[in-house]
This record gives sequence, C-alpha cells and structure tokens, in this order.
Amino acid sequence: MPFVELDGLRLHYLRAGTGPRLLFISGTGGDLRQRPGVFESPLAREFDLLAYDQRGLGQTDKPAGPYSMRDYADDAARLLDTLGWNQTHVMGVSFGGMVAQEFALRHPQRVARLVLACTSAGGAGGASYPLHEIAHLPSDERFARQLAISDLRQTPQWQRDNPETVQKMLAWSTAAAQIDSGDPARARGAAMQLDARRGHDTWDRLAALRMPVLLCAGQYDGIAPLANMESMAGRIASAQLRVYQGGHMFLLQDRAAYGDIIAWLKAKKSVTPRTLNLPRLVGVQGNPGIA
Repeated sequence: MPFVELDGLRLHYLRAGTGPRLLFISGTGGDLRQRPGVFESPLAREFDLLAYDQRGLGQTDKPAGPYSMRDYADDAARLLDTLGWNQTHVMGVSFGGMVAQEFALRHPQRVARLVLACTSAGGAGGASYPLHEIAHLPSDERFARQLAISDLRQTPQWQRDNPETVQKMLAWSTAAAQIDSGDPARARGAAMQLDARRGHDTWDRLAALRMPVLLCAGQYDGIAPLANMESMAGRIASAQLRVYQGGHMFLLQDRAAYGDIIAWLKAKKSVTPRTLNLPRLVGVQGNPGIA
C-alpha cells in the first residue's frame, strides 16, 4: 500500500498498468477503496495509471484547513516529482476536473494531454452545483436530491417509478459512505474539500491553456451542466467537446466514453476542434450511480 511524504502530507496512491503515463484525479469524496474504481475501468488496461487519495480524503492525511485549489494542484505536482514523472497525460473527473484545471494552469509543462470530464470552470463560466448546500440534509433527503441532480431524468417521479434501481443506487452509496466511517477526521476532510470547491474559479485563466484538451460532458448532468462545458470549449482554443448520453456518471452510463477518451489520449495528432463530429450520443449502459 504505497504512501509518500509530500512536505509533511502523507499521501496514499496506487499505480498499475503499462503504456503511456496517465494521472487520474478523482471527484468529490473520492477514495481508492471505493468499488468500482478507476483501476477497474478500461483505463487500467491501456495506461501506466496513477491515482491517489486527495488531501482530507481516503487514506491520505487530513490536516487542519482550510484547503485551497492550489493546495490540491500542488499535491499532484509533488506526487509526480516524487515518482519521477516529468510529464504525463492528466484526466480529472468532476471535482478532479477542477483540480486538473488548476494543475494544468500552474504546471503546464507537466501535462501532455488533458481530459476534463463533467466539471466546471466557475466564475463567469458557470459553477457546478453547490454540494455544500445539501451536505447537512438528512441522509435520505440528501440521497434523493443527489439522484435528481446527477441525472436530470431521475426526477422524483422517476424515483417513485423505479424503486429497485433506486435501492441498488442507495446500497452502493451506503457502502461507499461506510468506508472509513470510524475516522473522526473524515467529516472534517470532506467539509474542507467542499469549501475549497465552492471557491473554484479558473475562468479568467483558461485561455492560457495550450496543451490539447478534451472536454467530456453528460447531456443530462445537473451537477456540471452541459452549458458549463460548452463555455469552457469556447474559452480554450485547443479544446474539443464531446457529449455523452448520461448524467454526471456518463462514464458508467455510455459505453462509448472510455473508448473515445483512450483513443484521443493515444492519438499522435489532435483532431481540429472545428472538424469534430458532435455530439456523439448512444444508449445508456451500466449503473447511473450518484455524484
């Protein structure tokens, strides 16, 4: 179980696979012990894949805060330094996409290609749903609200009409919440992440990105709305946008998504954004899950 010391922060990471290097940055509440995880995804079969528990989460230290988006980005840079990775592809999902934006802006020379999935720039580019506003709701009410915003088709009526699917999602959510539930610092670390998230804003700096960027969005995402991803596509000259049939969990819902991402990361040349065929929508596959 690998750990590294990064300027006093004990950080937990995993690395597996062969191929081009890929740093994966997970979303809100991400924990490498959650299943399924990125090492069960198709990425693990195609890349030298590196992922880690961010500060305040999982088996990484949960220092006193506050935490900033710069802290999260620089943690990733220090991890790469420790492992001797001068440059890598980077993929950030949801909150991880926010961290990946900050990382690419602060350390552009470290990023070969950048994938930003179901995320937002903040500021004038539009913010993701304010999850901190529902964090203190009773668990059943919070779960129902998360379902509704993670996929806009999962309305209260849909939830009443699909009790078996909802129960499966609830079981997954409950199991994830029970991981490390005895750690008294867990709630503090999660709250610190949400507080950093609410201040995320890269909008005024995004135009500085020069590496190839792939933006991946879910058509029915209520957490990182498609409009936010479209704004980012217009802001980043090197960006391509692909839209998938799903919500915030489109990576599990649309089986085309991972294949497209892998092919794009391994391509020798970038497709000109203006010639990209958009949107690409196929049938729903897998468990929609929650944010």
